[in-house]
Amino acid sequence: MIIDPTQAFRLDGRVAFVTGASSGIGATLARAFAQAGAAVALVARRRDRLDALADELRAAGARALPVTLDVTDSAALPAAFDAVSAGLGVPDILVNNAGVARTGLFLKTGAAERDANFATNFNAAWDLSAESARRMVAAGKPGCILNVASVLALNGAPGYAAYATSKAALTHLTRCLALEFVRHGIRVNALAPGWFVTEMNDGFLESPAGREYLDRIPPRRAGRLEELIGPALLLTSAAGSFVNGVTLAVDGGHHAALA
Repeated sequence: MIIDPTQAFRLDGRVAFVTGASSGIGATLARAFAQAGAAVALVARRRDRLDALADELRAAGARALPVTLDVTDSAALPAAFDAVSAGLGVPDILVNNAGVARTGLFLKTGAAERDANFATNFNAAWDLSAESARRMVAAGKPGCILNVASVLALNGAPGYAAYATSKAALTHLTRCLALEFVRHGIRVNALAPGWFVTEMNDGFLESPAGREYLDRIPPRRAGRLEELIGPALLLTSAAGSFVNGVTLAVDGGHHAALA
């Protein structure tokens, strides 16, 4: 009998809760998950963009639900998950993608910038993971959590102390939760993207300084958002059923040069 190995990457019958889904990495992964068969909750603050993406996915035959949420508002998380559970089913894939990058040299970085990085990049992921895992356990559903970290979580760089440290904390949380949740059939992994062109950094990457920087890193270019799809599907599908507690760099080898 011939078995199609690509079937293991399908997400049919799954429900994905994707934060930061209004643009960039989040929107790209939401589209990919929908194409792979998942019902997708599109979670972010910009409702107009969520509605447009939901319409696009529904037109292609997918089930999609826009959910307006500020992920740093922990009190609002139960209602958001209730809405998704009622509309699509209990989420069994959580993608902690929402993030901010408040950068600057350490001695010029105040508490407000430090705390803003941690509020979205770490604290929100902590709270969302707790809410999501509790509901998966209560429903008796195995599943997975995918955290979107950064290549700068693996090695530091001048001007990124607050951002890099918040993402490094997220990778360590990934390992801790992987060990705690495995008995419930919940896997926890992370992606560590290198430089990808998004709304958060397009101004810099398109500037002369940005182009000069890209010329100095191993791939000599920024990543294409679609290059994150395969790694994300691996970590959230049955294809990666024995992959747990991993932070996977998707950066063209940039992390190796930083080591």
